[in-house]
Amino acid sequence: MGESAIQRLLTRSFDVGREEAPAVVAGFSLLFLLFAGYFMLRPVRETMGIAGGVDNLQWLFTGTFVATLAAMPLFGWVAGKVRRRRILYWVFGFFASNLVGFALGMLASPDNLGLARAFYIWLSVFNLIAISVAWSVLVDVFAVAQAKRLFGLMAAGASLGGLTGPLLGVFLVGPIGHAGLLLLAAILLVAAAFAAHAVQRWGDRHPVDPGSDALRRRPLGGSPFAGATEVLRSPYLLGIAVFVLLLASVTTFLYFEQARIVEATFPDPTQQTRVFGIIDVVVQSLAILSQLFLTGRIARTLGVGVLLVAVPLVVAGGFLWLAFAPTFAVFAVVMVARRAGEYAFVRPGREMLYTVVPAESKYKAKNFNDTVVYRGADAVSGWVKAAIDMLAQQPAIAMVIGAALAVAWGVTGGWLARAHGRRARAVAPDGA
Repeated sequence: MGESAIQRLLTRSFDVGREEAPAVVAGFSLLFLLFAGYFMLRPVRETMGIAGGVDNLQWLFTGTFVATLAAMPLFGWVAGKVRRRRILYWVFGFFASNLVGFALGMLASPDNLGLARAFYIWLSVFNLIAISVAWSVLVDVFAVAQAKRLFGLMAAGASLGGLTGPLLGVFLVGPIGHAGLLLLAAILLVAAAFAAHAVQRWGDRHPVDPGSDALRRRPLGGSPFAGATEVLRSPYLLGIAVFVLLLASVTTFLYFEQARIVEATFPDPTQQTRVFGIIDVVVQSLAILSQLFLTGRIARTLGVGVLLVAVPLVVAGGFLWLAFAPTFAVFAVVMVARRAGEYAFVRPGREMLYTVVPAESKYKAKNFNDTVVYRGADAVSGWVKAAIDMLAQQPAIAMVIGAALAVAWGVTGGWLARAHGRRARAVAPDGA
């Protein structure tokens, strides 16, 4: 299928302007390649987490948070010193070299438990930072109205990557082993950087405003900790931080319940990996269909608020269902609804919130919210969930608390949607 045929398909079926088609293809490819590499490795990470003991998961979450805190000043320094359009290349290049290092370590010592735990923590840090930076590039290039039409479609690349990655892992882990999967993931990450370059080149030809290209060619400046100070100074960015905190807390409650139920239902590690892979396939399939045919239409006709509120309310009902029927079948339905809904609706809606903030916030404050706030909420809620399970000896109590968190998550999403609408009407698209 030639380029013209792809353009005709996008313009006729998905409300993509003819001049926007190359950028949509490049953005789709960027997220596809990034997520394919990550999801290829994710089932292995989940099995490693259970192998270390479900009762010890909170320690891995805490280690992930500490590693995130250590990484943030480094990212802040890079974002302040490197030209804005090159931030992604530095970040992706660094992570690709890390993958090569882990691959060599696994070849030298394949049964090293310490290396396995380090990889679990590293992958948990990598996925948030890399995904956040990829979306920062897209937020930086597209205007508010374009984001509403196009972000759902480009996010389908993430879901297709999330569907392809586990299949690659299943078919290739035998012939090339875990080390081979890591090297392949590094190659996919480098390819994603080339796709990001294509997006930025399109942005140069179609700038949001006349001065945006010149700004992307300059460093952002500021201190390595500017992201945190920006969030604390802005009620809007602080609201996004609260939204992310509640999202992560809800996710962690379900993650711990997942580990408990899967361990009890499927004691064999091979079965566990297969179950995680099947859940990933179902989630990504539903997300792709929603992103292609629903997300953009909902954002344009009903607004960003529906994307940010609907899923939290559904998840709140799912928590209450689990409280009364804590079975694997019920859990699978709730987890699929939560994850597919997040990928199809919440994530594109959350990224749209950043289209009305200044350039520095699109990288520094956004990355702080996506990583430090997210992993901090992971660590705290992980300990809270473990304490509730230990003291109450009744999983239903944790599920009721999870439902309350989900309702608060939805209320915060509604407030942010209204604030985003006011900003979109009052300021220029790049949030100057």
